[in-house]
Amino acid sequence: MKYFFLSLIALSILVVGVFGFRGDKFSQAPIQVFPDMDDQDKVKAQTADSFFADGMGSRKPVTGTIPRNAEVGVMPVEFGAGRAGYYFDGKKEATFGNGLPDDLGIESEADMVGLLGRGEDMFNVHCAICHGKSGNGKGVVSHHLGKVGVGVPSLHNYPQETSPDGYIYEVISNGKGLMGGYKHNLPVRDRWAIVSYLRALQASAK
Repeated sequence: MKYFFLSLIALSILVVGVFGFRGDKFSQAPIQVFPDMDDQDKVKAQTADSFFADGMGSRKPVTGTIPRNAEVGVMPVEFGAGRAGYYFDGKKEATFGNGLPDDLGIESEADMVGLLGRGEDMFNVHCAICHGKSGNGKGVVSHHLGKVGVGVPSLHNYPQETSPDGYIYEVISNGKGLMGGYKHNLPVRDRWAIVSYLRALQASAK
């Protein structure tokens, strides 16, 4: 037993001698058994770096990068937080309106085709998984929800006459029922693009 305690004391002294006490400062880098991402590869600002052809470590922002704090008219991709008007809230004189906002700048058939194309892309990414690619309410998620008695509505049941474009825009932005809002995921223009594409789906289903 005596030798056990002597060995334990010797081992403790050895560990403290090698690793030191918590908070001790050393001139050498500490031994890291589990680094836990303490050390990461990075380039300090304004330093040279031979990795890039121009030898500069600092890089310019990627083309198309948009500052989050840009003022109106500077940032082409807008999420509309805190802004009013038909383009941002879908309302005309406190009621939901119909038609595409002038802010979209649709002046030609090519502009409309581009908007519909964008709407199709965004619809297939964000909406089709629940509502189906044709908007009939038979997406992948609806198939599984149906097993527990929860249905996903067909978007064909929201005609322009009773569910104005502004209302559809509002639902996309803030959600309805079990559907969450997409105002933090989709810029204002993309929401209107989805509205326009939905109307095209409804027309094709008639």
